[in-house]
Amino acid sequence: MTEEGSPEGFFESRPMEYSDSNKKTSQAKCFSPSLKIFIGVLAFCYFSKTLTWAYTKSTITQIERRFEIPSSTVGIINGSFEMGNLLVITVVSYFGAKFHRPKIIGAGVLLMGIGTLIMALPHFIMDQYKYDTAAAHTNDADNFTVISTCSSDTQNTVQQLVSGCQKGEEESSPTWVIVLLGNIIRGIGEASIVPLGMSFIDDYAHPENSAFYIGCLHTLGVIGSIFGYSLGSLCAIIYVDIGLISRESVTITPQDSRWVGAWWLGYVVSGLLTLLAALPLWFLPRALPENPQTPQDNPSKQHKHTPSITEIAKDFGPSLKRLLTNKIYLLYLVSNVVAFNAFAILITYTPKYLEQQFGQSASKTNFLIGVTFVPPSALGMFLSGWIMKRFKLDLLGSARMSFFTAIGALFLTIPCFALSCENTDIAGVTVPYQGSVEFQNISSDILTSCNADCGCPDFQWDPVCGQNGVTYISPCHAGCSSTRGTGQNMTFHHCTCVQSWGMSAGNSSAVLGQCSRESRCTIMFYIYLGLQSFAFFVYCLGTVPFFIISLRIVDPELKSLSMGMLLLVLRVLGGIPAPIYFGALIDSTCLKWGHKKCGGRGACRMYATETFRFLFLGLVNCLRLLGYILLWVAIIQINRKVQKDKRMSKDKELQVTVLYGPGQNNTLK
Repeated sequence: MTEEGSPEGFFESRPMEYSDSNKKTSQAKCFSPSLKIFIGVLAFCYFSKTLTWAYTKSTITQIERRFEIPSSTVGIINGSFEMGNLLVITVVSYFGAKFHRPKIIGAGVLLMGIGTLIMALPHFIMDQYKYDTAAAHTNDADNFTVISTCSSDTQNTVQQLVSGCQKGEEESSPTWVIVLLGNIIRGIGEASIVPLGMSFIDDYAHPENSAFYIGCLHTLGVIGSIFGYSLGSLCAIIYVDIGLISRESVTITPQDSRWVGAWWLGYVVSGLLTLLAALPLWFLPRALPENPQTPQDNPSKQHKHTPSITEIAKDFGPSLKRLLTNKIYLLYLVSNVVAFNAFAILITYTPKYLEQQFGQSASKTNFLIGVTFVPPSALGMFLSGWIMKRFKLDLLGSARMSFFTAIGALFLTIPCFALSCENTDIAGVTVPYQGSVEFQNISSDILTSCNADCGCPDFQWDPVCGQNGVTYISPCHAGCSSTRGTGQNMTFHHCTCVQSWGMSAGNSSAVLGQCSRESRCTIMFYIYLGLQSFAFFVYCLGTVPFFIISLRIVDPELKSLSMGMLLLVLRVLGGIPAPIYFGALIDSTCLKWGHKKCGGRGACRMYATETFRFLFLGLVNCLRLLGYILLWVAIIQINRKVQKDKRMSKDKELQVTVLYGPGQNNTLK
């Protein structure tokens, strides 16, 4: 007995009616172009979907800085997509399979476009972005007033800022909630694409081509990620308030931890593209011409008439019970939930990890992620479908392929633990002011004898690099008493804290921005990209088997529900909580927090890179290892079921031979 839904099962149950060759030829001719059109349109939807997905991941840091929120809150925004998805995915995947699937997918894509545009809305209703700087803007945007050097006016300026808040000047409203709402709407719209699209392809494609088509679909979709990260890179180097202020008035660079790029611009572009992708789906037929090589009980036969809502709802409970009592399916579900936690953390926080660990700008990080991670992933997905078709892998073969590719990718990431860069030397945060190694409570020791009389505000973050190679959190904390130049070319002189390191008065100046990281950081960065790119390629070789398993370990009529339930559980137990709890763990590694103008903690400015590295790589790899152990247990159960089915099939053939004689078995089939 062969597993239902497997290629062998399709061939065994294929009707033996070939007398009407003209009819068969006509059907085949009509079948192929219609399916290819659907796959092409769906690939466009995947392209726009993954473009927005990648762009959202690339803007995590920008959103955190713009709204002055911690990583845990950003994790909530990121998880809101999954929240919206889980609200409807079970209902859509089951009920949608009974109706006009292309139109339902089109409605979902349309909703995704609207949600994406809503995510850009806060930019148009918020005030201009303001940041603490030694060159504060006056009424004239091209003039600067020094407020954060060591002088008698510093304390008065700080008091004026505080009094301004006391007089009713409010902080920016929590408009990040609008971003969260738009992401929820995106999630609701996306719920129809994967379960209905894949089941539609699997229903009408030749059995041996189904995996190949799905692989091509994901490969084309991944190309959208390249454009998404590239778009994120482009927008990250454009200042957030582009067109509203002159570029010369911006005193920070994209490498600065206060920099915020035009995060909103990409959402406008991807939102409009998604709306365009939704249009063709409304003109596709509900069902394709029947494929003569699909089995007689193929679900496509069920779409010749529209069942009533009552009939569908009545069958939903029993169908769900059949699905959840499938022990192999449940075991496969649990293993993927654990592994998906690791995947969600890796995808969400990799840009932030690279920025903090290797001192790279958001623009450079997003661009290199797009050109190094995504193409190998796309190639892996394509080869995944090709291997499935070339070797005609059955259910057990698919499961084994998924397992070994996952284990291979895990081993490739282990050397990344050795790729690290030390924190920049920041006086009073990572090193003491006088360079002594033995000191206590350096995280709060930002005031010392060299700047005690300056009245420096402890909430300020406006780093400068002294000639001694040490970064100070502001010119005031460096003890600088005079300035030259304006804007990004401003320099600070007579810095008493720089002199305390043994520098002469003539060499006691500082410039805006943090001091550069050690040169080997760049080399480590590129090695890390290379290892992870190869790991992603190996991992993505198991992409198509991952989906094929969920389609083939259940009855054919439960395909859409199986896929929908899989995505639902992955989002509820993986996609939503993982970014939130890991965001809280990231916050625990913060060494220096930013502060909002009128009080309250803002975004983190400096992390403990070593702790961050062990948390990020350690937790991700531990979760993956646990998930793969559970997957191996599921493979053992699949193997037992396959062997049992083979024995039952042989026993049945033997009974037929005994009763009817040799050669009758094929006739009875």
